[in-house]
Amino acid sequence: MAEQVQERTHATKPKWLRVKLPTGKKFKELRETVDNYKLNTICQSGSCPNMGECWGEGTATFMILGNVCTRSCGFCGVKTGRPLPVDWAEPEKVARSIKLMDIKHAVLTSVDRDDLKDMGSIIWAETVDAVRRISPGTTMETLIPDFQGIGRHIDRLIAVQPEVISHNMETVRRLTREVRIQAKYDRSLGVLKYLKDKGQRRTKTGIMLGLGEDMDEVYHTIQDVHDAGVDVITIGQYLQPSKKHLPVKRFVTPEEFNDLKVFAESLKGFRHIESSPLVRSSYHAEKHIL
Repeated sequence: MAEQVQERTHATKPKWLRVKLPTGKKFKELRETVDNYKLNTICQSGSCPNMGECWGEGTATFMILGNVCTRSCGFCGVKTGRPLPVDWAEPEKVARSIKLMDIKHAVLTSVDRDDLKDMGSIIWAETVDAVRRISPGTTMETLIPDFQGIGRHIDRLIAVQPEVISHNMETVRRLTREVRIQAKYDRSLGVLKYLKDKGQRRTKTGIMLGLGEDMDEVYHTIQDVHDAGVDVITIGQYLQPSKKHLPVKRFVTPEEFNDLKVFAESLKGFRHIESSPLVRSSYHAEKHIL
């Protein structure tokens, strides 16, 4: 029965979630560079619907610390298991890839590395430093895990001063245990508040809709992140990566996304609000540094 429900959900995907194939000179140049040098971007591996638009703006997302996560979130397509040892040459490799691709704005993200004493925070800081050194014209957003809420690990990111530090809430309080399993709603909220309290200039978070939340819960989450001092919020539609992942419970309409944007604007304090079905956490990332 579950598979039948999932198949029907895929079959009835609404027209507003259909996207055109990526085109444009900048996109084609980046695609050739990625293919020729066998570079890895989340844009491709995650089949992001906005890849063409973002690449056309000179923005791309890179994942560090391997491709195996120690957590098993029900929405995420990244493999779960025992990660490989840390590649200490990775910061240089990523920075050189960004330079080679002539990326104007890089979004860095990672798997969770709860297996490491530093949760991967040292590699995170070294990667930001390497990009600053090798591609000094590139601005950065770091989309970080929660580091189990441990301040000294978060401090390493604050110290290297990326233009934006982002940590995604992903969903509402009631669904956090089901959707994110090892994560905690208040811990993620605490990370965002800690970043701002410690002086991080620009903070950001993202949430997905369509996992079974009701709209009152979404409004409450927006209020929570606003109260934590978050500068940028992205709100988009959850799409099921595979039949093994949580099913889409509902396709939220563009009108509902617009209502959420109007509410967020009414709170006064968010510098940027992205709210529409195709929004992903890195959508329009290059504008969020302004």
